Amino acid sequence: MDKLTVALGEYPHGQALLDGDVEVDGYRIEPVEVRPIIGAYRRMIRDLEFDVCELAPVSYLMARQEGVPLTAIPVFLNRRFHHGDVQCAARSGIRVPQDLEGRRVGVRAYSVSTGVWVRGILRDEYGVDIEKITWVVDDDDHVEGRAPANVERVTDGRSLGELLRAGEIDAAFTGNAGTGRAGAPRAGWTAAVDAPAAAGDGEGPYPLFAEVDSLGADWYLRTGIYPLHSLVALRSDLVERNPDLPTALYTALVESKRRQLAADPEWSALPRFARQGRQINGDPVPYGIRVNEPSLTAIVRYSQDQGLLDPDFSADPQALFAEGDYPDA
Repeated sequence: MDKLTVALGEYPHGQALLDGDVEVDGYRIEPVEVRPIIGAYRRMIRDLEFDVCELAPVSYLMARQEGVPLTAIPVFLNRRFHHGDVQCAARSGIRVPQDLEGRRVGVRAYSVSTGVWVRGILRDEYGVDIEKITWVVDDDDHVEGRAPANVERVTDGRSLGELLRAGEIDAAFTGNAGTGRAGAPRAGWTAAVDAPAAAGDGEGPYPLFAEVDSLGADWYLRTGIYPLHSLVALRSDLVERNPDLPTALYTALVESKRRQLAADPEWSALPRFARQGRQINGDPVPYGIRVNEPSLTAIVRYSQDQGLLDPDFSADPQALFAEGDYPDA
């Protein structure tokens, strides 16, 4: 029986696969722990270190464009809405999205998926000219060479959180996309405590948007877009040797999710997903191509609009994945 090294994040709906309770036909799963999982992305893209690895969707698309021998299956283990991911410096005076024009906004790297989603929302929903914003980064893109001219690198070693609190940048992304950590993504990545203050209290960073759950739900109902935040990629040589592997892996991950839902239908193990399920009135982690087509089309378009993918990159969702049988699940 062949071995598959598999690096996935800590998701209850993937655990049965990692524990060996669900099998991939013809393979023995060998889990590889990388915490946080984003520390594995660059290792997979640059060194093909794992057989199977969770990846950020934008990084995967960029890697395919550059000819990295990776392919994917339409399993999206993580989903998030993003209206709550922008915080503003205490004395920035930013009140509406267009106030970001002419300002400096911090993001870990230009191509992080949160940044791509938020820039797409700012442009499509609020008419913000994102090219008039200086994007301040403190880490490398997983696939380099595509950042536009309005990207500036932090060179003095300070974190985005420090710069935001000092008022040296006007806004920044939260969490792993910006101020919610210290240092580059690596083993033992240290989370920073950097929660936004309430809007207008004058004491610290405040969120750009209020009522973010309602904004996310409204956007989804109007557009059908439910932001993808990860997918599952395989080394292409494995698929060439066994074209049935993508279907077998997809089937196993669907079964892993089914077992988790049977044991915990209310998503008590991951309350954020319970909340997102209420926002979309449905499955918070839908797998498959057809059910995710609006989101897949949007992430390709946003990546093209932002210079990360070439204009002729195929937006056909079927073309993004290995050939296989992927019923919506």
